[in-house]
Amino acid sequence: MCGIVGIVGSNPVNQSIYDALTVLQHRGQDAAGIVTLESNRFRLRKANGLVRDVFEAKHMQRLQGNVGIGHVRYPTAGSSSASEAQPFYVNSPYGLSLAHNGNLTNANEVRDSLFSQARRHVNTTSDSEVLLNVLAHHLEKSESSPISPSDIFGAIRSVHRQVKGAYAVVAMLIGHGLMAFRDPNGIRPLCLGKRECNGNTEYMVASESVALDAVGFDFVRDVAPGEAVYITFDGQLFTEQCAENPVLNPCVFEFVYFARPDSFIDKISVYGARVRMGTKLGEKIKREWDDMDIDVVIPIPETSCDSALEIARTLDKPYRQGFVKNRYVGRTFIMPGQQMRRKSVRRKLNAIRSEFKGKNVLLVDDSIVRGTTSEQIIEMAREAGANKVYLASAAPEVRFPNVYGIDMPTANELIAHGREVDEISKLIGADGLIFQDLDDLVAAVAEGNPDVKLFETSVFNGSYVTGDIDQIYLDYLESLRSEDSKLQREIQQDLANLELHNEGV
Repeated sequence: MCGIVGIVGSNPVNQSIYDALTVLQHRGQDAAGIVTLESNRFRLRKANGLVRDVFEAKHMQRLQGNVGIGHVRYPTAGSSSASEAQPFYVNSPYGLSLAHNGNLTNANEVRDSLFSQARRHVNTTSDSEVLLNVLAHHLEKSESSPISPSDIFGAIRSVHRQVKGAYAVVAMLIGHGLMAFRDPNGIRPLCLGKRECNGNTEYMVASESVALDAVGFDFVRDVAPGEAVYITFDGQLFTEQCAENPVLNPCVFEFVYFARPDSFIDKISVYGARVRMGTKLGEKIKREWDDMDIDVVIPIPETSCDSALEIARTLDKPYRQGFVKNRYVGRTFIMPGQQMRRKSVRRKLNAIRSEFKGKNVLLVDDSIVRGTTSEQIIEMAREAGANKVYLASAAPEVRFPNVYGIDMPTANELIAHGREVDEISKLIGADGLIFQDLDDLVAAVAEGNPDVKLFETSVFNGSYVTGDIDQIYLDYLESLRSEDSKLQREIQQDLANLELHNEGV
C-alpha cells in the first residue's frame, strides 16, 4: 500500500506536497519521494525513511516549481531498497515521471513485452517502473506535437488494455501537464480537489481526501474507476473515461485498516464505516456470546477504537483505553520482516494494569492477519492481571493472499488460512475469539454509499475481481516472498553480528 499526491499550482508546491505526504504517512513508511518541475527540468528527491527524515531544508529548497508529484512507499512488489523509491522517471517522450499505488498482477509478462517489442529496459523489480514504461511507450506513439488531451487519454486507454491489477497513478509530462488515472475496478482510491489562489484555479489529486484537507484544497469528487484526469500546466482540466467496462470494486480493507478515519473514499466516510462495523459485530457478540461474562471492552489502538466504542455501547459494557501507544513506532502490520514486527509490538504498546487486573476483558482489533501481534497483546493483557481475555475482530478471517497491493501475499503467513476459529483462538491464547461476518462487513461499509454495489474482498473469500489470478500466480508470489524473507534474515544477522563486534570493540 502506498500514498500518492499530485498538484498543479500557481505557486511553489513543494511544501504542500510535503504536508500532504505527511498526512498520508500511514499508507507507507518505507520510503518517500517528491519530484517537481521547474524550467522543464525535474527536481527529484527520494530515499528510504519517513517523510520528515527524507526531506531536509536543503532538499526542500531544491524542489522548486509550481507542479509536482509525491509518494510514500510501502513495498509489496519489488524490494525495499532505496533504488525502488518513487517517483520514477524516463526521459522519453519529453520527460515523464510517475508514482503509483497498487500492484500489477501481470508485471512480469508486461516487462518481457516491453523489452522484446518496445525495446525498453526496466532497471528495477518494481512494477511501478513497468507501469511508467508502458505509459511512456504508448505516449510515444502519438504523432501530434505537442501531445493533445486526446493523445493522453488514448495512451491511458492502451495502458488499461495492457496491464492488469490494481493501480492509482499520478504522472507528469514535461511541456504538457499532470495526469492521474485509476484502474478499471477502482480497487485503489484516488480523488480530485481544487482551490482558488489569487484568481487562479489549482488542482490536486491524492490517495485520500484527508490529504486535500491538510493543504486547503476542496474535495471535488473521487476519480471514477477507469477514468483519467489530465490537467495542463496552465490549469486546464480534462477528464475522460478510458476503460471499456469499468466497475467500481473498492478495496474493503481500506475501510477496515488502511485509510485514515477522517477520509472519505468513494463517498463513504471511513470513520462512519468503522462505527457501523462495531454495531454489526456488537450485535453478533450479543447474539452468540450471551453467556460470556465480559467486564470491560478495550480496543487495541488505534484503528479499532471507533468499532470498539460502538461494541461497548451495543453490549452496555464499560469502554476503557487499556493500552498506551508509543506514537513514535511505525504501524507493525506494514513493517517489513516478521522479526521486526515481533520486536516492535511491545515497544509500541504498554498496558495500563489497573484496567486489566482481575477483569474479564474483551479486546477489539480491526483484523487478525498473521496472529503474532494478537498473541503478544493477549499475553500482555494476562501479564497485566486480566482474568480472562476475549478477542473480537471487526473484520472476518483473513484466509487468502492479497495481490492488489497489501502486504499479505502468502497463505502460509495467514493464521486463519486452513484453520477454524477455535483453532485460531487456541493458537493466539484467547479465552474466546469472534470474527465479523463478511456480509455484515460489506453492509457496514456499503451503507455509506448505496451506489457502491461491489467490494474487493479477496482476502476474506478468495474471489479476485480482476479474474486473472490462479494458483500458479499465487505460488510465484510465495516464492518471491521466500526469497525476500531469506534476504531479510541475512540482513538482520549481519546487523546482529555488527552489533556484537561493536560491543567487543
